[in-house]
Amino acid sequence: MTTLVLDNGAYNAKIGYSHEHVSVIPNCQFRSKTARLKTFTANQIDEIKDPSGLFYILPFQKGYLVNWDVQRQVWDYLFGKEMYQVDFLDTNIIITEPYFNFTSIQESMNEILFEEYQFQAVLRVNAGALSAHRYFRDNPSELCCIIVDSGYSFTHIVPYCRSKKKKEAIIRINVGGKLLTNHLKEIISYRQLHVMDETHVINQVKEDVCYVSQDFYRDMDIAKLKGEENTVMIDYVLPDFSTIKKGFCKPREEMVLSGKYKSGEQILRLANERFAVPEILFNPSDIGIQEMGIPEAIVYSIQNLPEEMQPHFFKNIVLTGGNSLFPGFRDRVYSEVRCLTPTDYDVSVVLPENPITYAWEGGKLISENDDFEDMVVTREDYEENGHSVCEEKFDI
Repeated sequence: MTTLVLDNGAYNAKIGYSHEHVSVIPNCQFRSKTARLKTFTANQIDEIKDPSGLFYILPFQKGYLVNWDVQRQVWDYLFGKEMYQVDFLDTNIIITEPYFNFTSIQESMNEILFEEYQFQAVLRVNAGALSAHRYFRDNPSELCCIIVDSGYSFTHIVPYCRSKKKKEAIIRINVGGKLLTNHLKEIISYRQLHVMDETHVINQVKEDVCYVSQDFYRDMDIAKLKGEENTVMIDYVLPDFSTIKKGFCKPREEMVLSGKYKSGEQILRLANERFAVPEILFNPSDIGIQEMGIPEAIVYSIQNLPEEMQPHFFKNIVLTGGNSLFPGFRDRVYSEVRCLTPTDYDVSVVLPENPITYAWEGGKLISENDDFEDMVVTREDYEENGHSVCEEKFDI
């Protein structure tokens, strides 16, 4: 019996058999401006010649799976002959879903996995539980950890103790990668170039140039300086999809500080946007979202737990999700949590080697566990007892 592990994120699906490697694939469909009628699914995005003005069709809205038609098509493609060639009669699946997922979504998922695809056994689980499993496997002496999962739709902060989540201390911050990209689009459109339709391009810009400032006001002052002294300012060459397939940062020595570039490249000049956009993760109130930033929320979450457990959580803070890849993210989380924590507690913030696939690797480990059979719901169970057996078994 093989096991397929699918960390079904709102932006990327991390998928692979438990005995193989993981692939990270866009969990959505695309329409391009040029080929209006054709819909591209998942990693067919690479076939699109001109991805400017790319239109996204997402299965997730605000972090929850609402568009089943799109999700089905993505899954059909992933499970089908072009990708994983799943033999459903001989395959178990571990699939992730968001915290406090709606019952109606959970039931639809049961029906699709058991009745349409006919997997032999299913384990539905929160991505954080997989990350925690992986962390405890790497650090067997630890009993507690707090998973900070900063993804596309939200940032979740979830304490785990002996791989059980502490429901009363889960915090969700409604800031994720989607909001950051959209905010960057708005800033650039307002200041220099109309890019509201260029989600794909600006998302790439965000990944290439944004970083988390260690001292916001100091960087703000540097960003105001003229010429050479302004070390924050960077020129980003936008792709034209004929000669330049992918945007890139101009090397410092080639930057023209005053006047125009002679070559016909389209340039975005970015200064304070580079750190002001990721800053929203730390101060959502900058753009009017009345919520705590990540470090404050970590401390608040831990303070909701019994006092004797608190020191264990402070020294096991694990960062996962795509936003944790911003340069400086880990250092900033550490320095702010350190400031907010009593001095007699140790603080340690861990950024895994690949924070995006960390949960998937946890799923791979769970599938190799001896007690894996006790965690799943088999198809016979489901056919006999329906949704109720899933509700009992899966702690969502």
